[in-house]
Amino acid sequence: MIRMRTGSEPTTARSALRARFWLSVWGLVWAVFGTAAFALAGRPGWAAACGILWLVVTVDMAVVLRHIRQGPHYQPGRDIPPYRPPESRLR
Repeated sequence: MIRMRTGSEPTTARSALRARFWLSVWGLVWAVFGTAAFALAGRPGWAAACGILWLVVTVDMAVVLRHIRQGPHYQPGRDIPPYRPPESRLR
């Protein structure tokens, strides 16, 4: 059975950007804490690993914030019909 696009996807689709932002905040807090704690405990390897994680989380947060600030992108309206299913080549 070929599943056909219903045409309601653009209006029902939801982005998880805000959830991803808050998870990045949570990860940023723990990465900063881990970097400071391991640096104070004299574990430079673990402090460096947490520092790299801190960098990755910060870049991810910047990308998420950029996408949130861009706002919604073009989505076809109700006047655009659903896609036609591909023609079967089994004939």
